[in-house]
Amino acid sequence: MSSTELPGVRAVVAAVPPVVSAVKVAEGEEMRSVALPGLTLAVRSRPPGREGLPPALFVHGLGGSSQNWSALMPLVQDVVDGEAVDLPGFGCSPPPDDGNYSVTGHARAVIRFLDAEERGPVHLFGNSLGGAVATRVAAVRPDLVRTLTLVSPALPEIRVQRSAVPTGLLALPGVAALFARMTREWTAEERTRGVMALCYGDPARVSEAGFREAVAEMERRMELPYFWDAMARSARGIVDAYTLGGQQGLWRQAERVLAPTQLVYGGRDQLVSYRMARKAAAAFRDARLLTLPDAGHVAMMEYPEAVAQAFRELLDECGGS
Repeated sequence: MSSTELPGVRAVVAAVPPVVSAVKVAEGEEMRSVALPGLTLAVRSRPPGREGLPPALFVHGLGGSSQNWSALMPLVQDVVDGEAVDLPGFGCSPPPDDGNYSVTGHARAVIRFLDAEERGPVHLFGNSLGGAVATRVAAVRPDLVRTLTLVSPALPEIRVQRSAVPTGLLALPGVAALFARMTREWTAEERTRGVMALCYGDPARVSEAGFREAVAEMERRMELPYFWDAMARSARGIVDAYTLGGQQGLWRQAERVLAPTQLVYGGRDQLVSYRMARKAAAAFRDARLLTLPDAGHVAMMEYPEAVAQAFRELLDECGGS
């Protein structure tokens, strides 16, 4: 097995990506496409404040995209050369050729990207599913990671919160298709309000302009014929990762992470329990913990200034690089 490979891959035929509405690109951002063996990744970037800054990579969560990092990226562009990736099947990235949406499959995509671009070691950020992916990358390829910043990482919980159960149910065969049929008449506004109610500690913090942008992105996603398949398979990947034991278990891999780690947890998170914060802080060998009592599942979108400050302090501890 090569250094860029991870186990657990199976081959299926990927769907041909359709032509859909344009994705939102904020002022100062750029989007590009990176073709790799078996997959194509869309990458969002923001020019660094100066030449020679260390690279950073941002990895989004389930159902998200690189756009989830647009609030944070400009706040750290003076200290890192940042890029955010759309995981396979999300954002502007088409499905992977092998149909592998497991945590291992997503981690392999990140590793292949970093190896191909020769950007490592990077300051690696991950939210939710992206946090699990980033943990696995840092564990199996420590040479690629300078520091690790995890916002509500999807690490295994013995007692899952009741509010997180519907998301987990997407992993069951046929549930995603059933839900898609049941919600066929829902408007993009209704879907967006539901997602925000689940992911934000206080959805009222979202501006009207921000809400309209989110609705437009929801409309774009619903045009994708593989949207529900990517959601269901990725949700199944999280559930499968929760059940893995031994060296492949996520908590065991967290213990293997060598990189200095910043953990961020929200007190109103309905998807990753706030009570997991101290367990995570104990698992990662070089961890710092930031708890935001009023934040939900996406603190980098709700409280980007606080997350940026925590990262700057981590950077200072590591000598600024």
